[in-house]
Amino acid sequence: MNPPTEKNHAYESWRWKIFAITWLGYAGFYLTRKSFSVAKIGLADEFGFSNTQLGYYDNAYLWAYMVGQFLWGVSGDKFGPRKIVMAGMLCSCLVGFVSGLTSAILVFAAFGIAQGLCQSTGWPNLVKNMSSWFSQRERGVVMGWWCTNYAIGGLVASPFAGWAAEQMGTWRWAFFAPALALFGIFLLFAFFQRNHPEDVGLPPIEEYHGEPALVLEEDETPDEEPEGSWKVIGEVLSHPTVWVMAIVYFCLKPTRYAILFWGPKYVNEASGSGMAESALVSAMFELAGPLGVLFAGVVSDKIFKSRRMPIAVIMLGVLAIVLFYFNGLAKGQTSIGVLLFLIGFLLYGPDSLLSGTAAMDFGTKKGAATAAGFINGLGSLGAAIGGGMAGWVSDHYGWDALFNTFAGMTILAALLLAPFWNATPATSRGGKKSSP
Repeated sequence: MNPPTEKNHAYESWRWKIFAITWLGYAGFYLTRKSFSVAKIGLADEFGFSNTQLGYYDNAYLWAYMVGQFLWGVSGDKFGPRKIVMAGMLCSCLVGFVSGLTSAILVFAAFGIAQGLCQSTGWPNLVKNMSSWFSQRERGVVMGWWCTNYAIGGLVASPFAGWAAEQMGTWRWAFFAPALALFGIFLLFAFFQRNHPEDVGLPPIEEYHGEPALVLEEDETPDEEPEGSWKVIGEVLSHPTVWVMAIVYFCLKPTRYAILFWGPKYVNEASGSGMAESALVSAMFELAGPLGVLFAGVVSDKIFKSRRMPIAVIMLGVLAIVLFYFNGLAKGQTSIGVLLFLIGFLLYGPDSLLSGTAAMDFGTKKGAATAAGFINGLGSLGAAIGGGMAGWVSDHYGWDALFNTFAGMTILAALLLAPFWNATPATSRGGKKSSP
């Protein structure tokens, strides 16, 4: 198979149209995802809810999000991502809006379950969508740019919700405004998104780029792995590298979600800042995310020849050190912001490689949603256990104990991933293995 001598302008136009709308779609999910993390400050002030009580929503959300990742990942490979993402996005708007109408903590927890199921439609299916339009040799760089969606989405979402709440004089607008904004993105997504190049009369991406197709089993051909089949889904769920990445993500994801959900509250307690200011300082974590994601993706392609594990292991090792010393060094808004920026840079890079680029590689485009859903689902189990109890730990043992726990989990993640330093996916030519 030989690469084309010149680019197909129609193909390239569609590729970047898909890049843009899927990027915006997943960034948009964060608008409704971050609403409660900002509203916590107003809820605590108005109703006197403790961190433990506020954690009920987080715990409910994370468990539902975990279940949804497994469910919607498999569904995406069976039925295609378009319908599932559109349904999840629209329902997220509705749940987000009605969340602003209640004041009861147990009702919030019920809405947390609903929001978790809605939000979990996004990642595995949009990763699958990208895998159909971009091939392996370019994914490190392309997905480095694309995975900035959840960092920038979180970066924009918290200040936007905080600004809306302060402008309107009530925490309820931390729910209303993001829901309305996401609905606008839903309309754009419905108009511009397509599942495959074949849907618009174009050839598969491997044919366009002159590359062999990736396969799940090295002794099989692409024809023996039909898309949408239970065979493909079963091979993904039994793939040893996918399992290791999922276990590593289980160790890693609690840190990100604890900072996403509790960053504004931590800054508020540590510095006495208000709702909007606390949200802005905590957003330094997400501000660094796009840089870390892009750095990890480019390095994995350009230096490590499309191997994703080496840079992930390196960044995780440094991250563990920073987490261990974080609370002792956080002595004011400036130092908190700088340290959150550094943590975001080191965390988002491995996070994006494991849950996005490597999931596409080892799951192949036929099983990418299942792989991404399984990795992210097991990661969400870790987040539900670890991130969901952040409020309780901070109430009873202090923030220092929480960050030390996350440091230990990050060290374990690096050690588990290190033996897979040289892992690469198999191709239809049988030239590469997926084992370490």
